[in-house]
Amino acid sequence: MEPISKLQEELKEYALTLGADIVGFCAFENAPSAYAPTLRHALSIGVKLSDAVLATIDNAPSFVYFQHYRTANALLDQIAFRLARRIEEYGFSALPIAASQSLGKENPYRGAVPHKTVAVKAGLGFVGKSGLFLSEKYGGKVRLATVLTDLPVESELPLLENGCGDCTACKNACPAGAIFGEKPTVDGERNFDPEKCSKYMKEHFQDIGRGSVCGICIKVCPKNKLR
Repeated sequence: MEPISKLQEELKEYALTLGADIVGFCAFENAPSAYAPTLRHALSIGVKLSDAVLATIDNAPSFVYFQHYRTANALLDQIAFRLARRIEEYGFSALPIAASQSLGKENPYRGAVPHKTVAVKAGLGFVGKSGLFLSEKYGGKVRLATVLTDLPVESELPLLENGCGDCTACKNACPAGAIFGEKPTVDGERNFDPEKCSKYMKEHFQDIGRGSVCGICIKVCPKNKLR
């Protein structure tokens, strides 16, 4: 079998070929998901959202943003699925975690694995005051997915400090008042109310994706550097 470092590099190149824009690796002391107690390593993959599509968001999400959001998620799911299969071909176990996930009634605002926690640990960015993952390269205009594995990959990048500074653009723009504007923990706790966000979207944006998207905090974040 090839050295792990070689396999890690092959996986990165494969993910980029499949359409990923950012790829990172990390290891956990304890398994990050109860669904896979033996898988303590992870690949974080992200795809960039279109500047032109984000520009269509004003005081509400647009129909094209909703469609773009769904397409980005579908692409990420395909990439994660194929990466997991490639890892299995190497002789290791792998569990792809969908881009948009929820534990349902058990916990509607949590998934099997918090993608942004994995991405932060992989050194790809930090969690902003909005609760969004902000990538070093693209700011908040990314969607994420994760592959858990027992292939012993390791982080290639250092952890990044929160770079929001004194900025409160997301807090000021949030129509739901769901962003507290305080420095968050790694997984976004204490600075964002997902229930308040979800309730507002369902009440005010029902005609766009049945109130499942907003995107205003993404558009206003100065880290995005929109063209």
